[in-house]
Amino acid sequence: MSSYDHNAGLCGKPLGNPCPTTPPSSGSPASAAVTPPPPAKKKVIQVWKIALIMAAGLVIPLAIMLVCCYHHWKKHVEETTEEYISGENLAERTETRDSTGLERSVGLEFFNKERQVFNIDELLRASAETMGKGNLGRMYKVTLESGCVLAVKRLKDINGTSKKEFIQQMHLLGKLRHQNLLEIISFYYAKDEKLIINEYVNGGSLFDLLHENRGVGRITLNWSRRLSIVTGVARGLAYLHQSLPSHKVPHANLKSSNVLVQLHDDDDNHSYHPKLTDFGFQPLLTSPNSAQKLAASKSPEFSEGKKKLTHKADVYCFGLLLLEIITGKVAGDDEDDLSEWVRSVVSNSWSTDILDLEILATNQGHEEMLKLTEIALECTAAEPERRPTMDEILRRIEEFQVVDDDESN
Repeated sequence: MSSYDHNAGLCGKPLGNPCPTTPPSSGSPASAAVTPPPPAKKKVIQVWKIALIMAAGLVIPLAIMLVCCYHHWKKHVEETTEEYISGENLAERTETRDSTGLERSVGLEFFNKERQVFNIDELLRASAETMGKGNLGRMYKVTLESGCVLAVKRLKDINGTSKKEFIQQMHLLGKLRHQNLLEIISFYYAKDEKLIINEYVNGGSLFDLLHENRGVGRITLNWSRRLSIVTGVARGLAYLHQSLPSHKVPHANLKSSNVLVQLHDDDDNHSYHPKLTDFGFQPLLTSPNSAQKLAASKSPEFSEGKKKLTHKADVYCFGLLLLEIITGKVAGDDEDDLSEWVRSVVSNSWSTDILDLEILATNQGHEEMLKLTEIALECTAAEPERRPTMDEILRRIEEFQVVDDDESN
């Protein structure tokens, strides 16, 4: 008798009885092992995971970008609203308050006794609308109840200047009289608010005349009008250099947006009379970074770390202004781009390609504009000592004026 007898369930090689191929029942211990999913199903799950990760990678940056765009749009709307809302008075647009809460460190002092006199309360009650916004503050068109129209500059970043220094500088600037300087009528000083009251000029800025509203119906700036503006700017700047010898950089903020233009209609012929503004404020900018807001900081000597600027920085800015008038191109944050572009063009040949399209559309002044370009390139020389003085520049420009007058007669 074998030990395998009476065990009908046994199978295997010794018995010659093959084991059945049927898998064990679900109740057996072997069934406890987890059966892996079919390969196709596993692949689908992996694809979905990858798709979700990629979607998240796209959605999150998009959401961040949308949030940033919204905040930028909101800020732009707020600034635009402030820029163009009219009907508010000057007190609502500035930090100053009406007479009961106003600490008057200095009352209004008038430099020209022939002009209409008004007090601070009348000024603050006057309606105001924004004319423009610059690095040194906003300019408002202010209309008094009497009908008198003024241009009021609200200065910013001047709080580090002492009361004595501010008053002394305003007395110096307020006494300047020249047909090509915006006349300073009065000023207001308080600890947290400083206002400069100027004459009002009706034609807007040179920047607007050069670059805004180009198209049908635009009154073009032809050669004679541009030459008239250039001559007036040169005369005003030369006067500043003569009248402010104590200032290292008499103007320090010369650019097209700081040249206002008075329009005169003479027999349907528009004449343009430029007036410089924002001049003489450099001594009031005491903070380390405030000087970088001035146009003079664009000069090569400033960018190279030579922060002891001279009047030749004004000459450099005048050269950039000339190039802007000649080419019709905007001098942006990197003004070297404009001067270097002009240099690269004229180094090959003195081509009219650099001239503004409005000038090219006429047959007037092409040769003179190219001669004016020579002066502009001398003014924008990298080395200050190679730049001409404003007196020399004015003499050369006035020679163009004489020729132009002779041709028009």
